[in-house]
Amino acid sequence: MADMAAHPPVPPAHGAEHPPGFAHQFEDTTQQREAGSLGMWVFLVTEIMFFGGLFASYIIYRSLHYAAFETGSRLLEVQFGAINTAVLICSSLTMAMAIRCAQVGKRGATTAYLLVTMLFGIAFIAIKLYFEWYHDYVESLVPGIRFVMHPNWAGGSQVQMFFCFYFFMTGLHALHMVVGLGILTVLVLMNRRGRFGPEYYAPLEISGLYWHFVDIVWIFLFPLLYLIGGRYALGGG
Repeated sequence: MADMAAHPPVPPAHGAEHPPGFAHQFEDTTQQREAGSLGMWVFLVTEIMFFGGLFASYIIYRSLHYAAFETGSRLLEVQFGAINTAVLICSSLTMAMAIRCAQVGKRGATTAYLLVTMLFGIAFIAIKLYFEWYHDYVESLVPGIRFVMHPNWAGGSQVQMFFCFYFFMTGLHALHMVVGLGILTVLVLMNRRGRFGPEYYAPLEISGLYWHFVDIVWIFLFPLLYLIGGRYALGGG
């Protein structure tokens, strides 16, 4: 009821011009907005099941080979992971601000916040690719491409299993970030053409759900991958 009060139905009058962004197959703008949100939530549920399977597999293997996974975690650059965590938290804030600006009709501010969100996303990928993954490559920690075992590693050959999980999970997350950047690019172009305003901003809200989900996935990845032996990487061990 509160949601309907905040977003009252706006059915187009007979012969009148449709509200901005209104699709003819819906009865009113509220139904259109709820249908879009439901579709995104259904999609996110499938994403949760997908990532959930990866998390479950990781936890099982970690319980079986904890020493190897702790060794692998010590070899990661936890500083980069912490910086990227802060970057994504800031990107969620700017995404929310973009939606709020659209709700109050500030088109220029909406574009600005979307662009800042994109910059945060690009910064995340740049740190992951050009700093962290390159460092892992130099240190010969990339399974199947360049991986060198050290005889003094606890856990032996299972350390390579940790890095298989690490690259697959973080790589899949980075792919979702790239998709999100593509979505934000479309939103910026739509906003510059005047498509969004107080009467219509549903695509921003729906895309915001996706962006926040990707950020939340990283919030789980960071402690699972980096903080098993992260205290050693920070110099406290």
